[in-house]
Amino acid sequence: MKRITFIFLFLALCFAASAQKHNYVIGFYNLENLFDTYDDPAKNDEEFLPQGSNNWTEAKYNKKLANMARVIRAMHDENGRWHTLLGVSEIENRLVMEDLVSQEAIAGANFQIVHYDGPDRRGVDVGLLYKPDQFTLLDSESIPFSFEGTEVEITLSQEDQDYFRTRDILMAHGLIEGEHFAVYVTHLPSRLGGKGGDLRSLGAEIIYKHSQKMQQLYPGIKIVVMGDMNDNPTDESMVRWMHAKDDINEVESESDFFCPFTKLLADGFGSLAYQGEWNIYDIVLANYNLTKAPSGGLKIRKVFRNYYGRVFNQPFMTQHSGQYKDTPFRTFSNGAFIGGFSDHYPTYIVIGK
Repeated sequence: MKRITFIFLFLALCFAASAQKHNYVIGFYNLENLFDTYDDPAKNDEEFLPQGSNNWTEAKYNKKLANMARVIRAMHDENGRWHTLLGVSEIENRLVMEDLVSQEAIAGANFQIVHYDGPDRRGVDVGLLYKPDQFTLLDSESIPFSFEGTEVEITLSQEDQDYFRTRDILMAHGLIEGEHFAVYVTHLPSRLGGKGGDLRSLGAEIIYKHSQKMQQLYPGIKIVVMGDMNDNPTDESMVRWMHAKDDINEVESESDFFCPFTKLLADGFGSLAYQGEWNIYDIVLANYNLTKAPSGGLKIRKVFRNYYGRVFNQPFMTQHSGQYKDTPFRTFSNGAFIGGFSDHYPTYIVIGK
């Protein structure tokens, strides 16, 4: 009897291990101002220089890199695997991404980089890290933030529209287990001053229209949209312009996306806090083809409990005292460097067969 029980357990473990091989982690992390220490005359990066207002020294930069790598490593340790795709925002350039992936804690992942210099006046961009043994990159594109042809009611004057600059949207197209995937990484316009709702809707509209074109070019393609939306899953940019559904059963056609983070937000989870209120601006969406894939195809899976998404937070990533107690342990507090990680927690989904 003991022998039969042992064989059963062994086979069960082998089956579980085999199933795990087909799981892939796809996530997003706002790195909160990952700037190098060099002056770029084309960018507004003066505050992140050794003589700048943040006194941004090489030691602080190296501490920041080590902190970001520690979080990525911690997610690996929890999942038992590296991210297949990890979108990032608030990075200054490709150099900081190269410095990040070479950190000892994550160098073994052999992450490759997709990045384009964008038009943001502060010089912050979005980027993508990917595992080349899991994701075969076919092509990529930097999609400009344009007011042309929008159906969104824009409040900016024509003069303000001409002056406006923000991050481009990154699209990477590739293969996972032979299946076509498109991943979009974005950092939609800020909420500072109470403005920008129409601009965030415009950004969502641009992504959505491009994703629909990709579905026409590659029938059955699986699409992930991720980023710091500066909006919650319940806001108009996500619900109306990204066609995001909060219930997986409501995803009924290729015009729909599934948002796993609406339920998490309703249940009290958050990726960042503002004035004592939790929000989830760091959103990962899955299209119909990824949500309702037939048996044998890659599809979104539950991450923990009954949730299809995960807000990753650990005690070392959390402030335990002071003004920002119980919120993400940030790099700066009231202008002073405090050696934290980011003012956002990362988020991710898991796909598999």
